Amino acid sequence: MKIKEKQHKKLRILAAAGNENKSDRKLRVLAAGDIHGDTGLAEKLAEKAKKEHVDLVVLCGDITMAEQSTDNLIGPFVKRKEKVLLIPGNHETVATADFLSELYGIKNLHGYSVKYNDVGFFGCGGANIGLFQLDEDEIYGLLKKGFDKIKYLRKKIMATHVHPTGSKIEKFTKFFPGSTGVRKAIEKFSPDILLCSHVHEAEGIEEKIGKTRVISVGKKGKVIEI
Repeated sequence: MKIKEKQHKKLRILAAAGNENKSDRKLRVLAAGDIHGDTGLAEKLAEKAKKEHVDLVVLCGDITMAEQSTDNLIGPFVKRKEKVLLIPGNHETVATADFLSELYGIKNLHGYSVKYNDVGFFGCGGANIGLFQLDEDEIYGLLKKGFDKIKYLRKKIMATHVHPTGSKIEKFTKFFPGSTGVRKAIEKFSPDILLCSHVHEAEGIEEKIGKTRVISVGKKGKVIEI
């Protein structure tokens, strides 16, 4: 009897340790944007994802250069068996983002959300210039639509192409104003992290807006642990 009790106790301890390790494990994400049709850059980012052992790749728009070609921009990631989320930028339409997601079996986050473990991702593409333009009410509405599906989760990650108005990122450009819709979403939803791109000169810039860590990920890509 005592032997069985000891065995059961040992199994309970091992099970508890396994659950603890699972919950403590951080999700590793490679976030990037503004590839602009550069297939060599796509290869480098895919290799970085593999080398860094990331769980997920998030591409924050402007994957193409004005839709001149979609070849070999997502393939390098899929070839290395990386999970990919994307949103359109202002250089491609939603239709192109949907085409890429269907072709490669990945997820277009534009107006939608996904869940990985206890982390929720939601997003909205587009900007105020280029092939794919949205007004600010549409941007906020699409972000709210995605957020509402994952708001119960422990961590919420928002992905946009355009940056929020009133951010440090906005100071790096005279041509691309920030989005009031993205800013409103930050203030209303308080996501843990906002991943964005769009302003090339602001690559790597980070700041806090309220409780949200805002990261301009850029074309070099940034590995984030969540």
